[in-house]
Amino acid sequence: MNAARNTFVFGLGLAMALVAGWVAFPRALYSRQNQPVVFRHKTHAEKSGFADCGQCHSFRSDGSFAGIPSLDTCASCHSERLGTSQDEGILVDHYVKTGQEVPWLVYSRQPANVSFSHAIHVRRGGLACAACHSRYGESDETRIYEQDRISGYSRNIAGRSIWLVRLGRHDGMKMTDCEGCHRRRNIQVGCLGCHQ
Repeated sequence: MNAARNTFVFGLGLAMALVAGWVAFPRALYSRQNQPVVFRHKTHAEKSGFADCGQCHSFRSDGSFAGIPSLDTCASCHSERLGTSQDEGILVDHYVKTGQEVPWLVYSRQPANVSFSHAIHVRRGGLACAACHSRYGESDETRIYEQDRISGYSRNIAGRSIWLVRLGRHDGMKMTDCEGCHRRRNIQVGCLGCHQ
């Protein structure tokens, strides 16, 4: 009777520890921050008529990827308020009129030892942005930025699962995702093709 009770208590304690760890560990591991301004991709695409990500997320003349649009790109339409939203007011008053770049938190910043060329993948490889970035460009949600307190990288790199198991097609930007895409397209680059 005592052994059965001890086994039950041990099992219950283990189960509670696992559940607590499953819920508490990610909350402790990731800090959460809002973007400085709410940005709505879908609204901008519909109102501006921009059908292509490259109209804001462009390549420089040397072929390198400019990444997040500069303040000049935003200011070309938002030198003054166009609407009544609080976030547009923040953009215009705090950033455009002062000439200060918006300190966007980058969801997809890769580790320092990764060398990734958007130009090769988009121009030569013909990949659509959604192949890696999902359909986020069609959304009006501004996701919470979650940063791993240990590595300093966004949760979007490793994905939602703390066990590094894909929960969906666009769950993270892990090395295994890149390797799988290269394998499906029969492209071999070797370690130094992507790592410095």
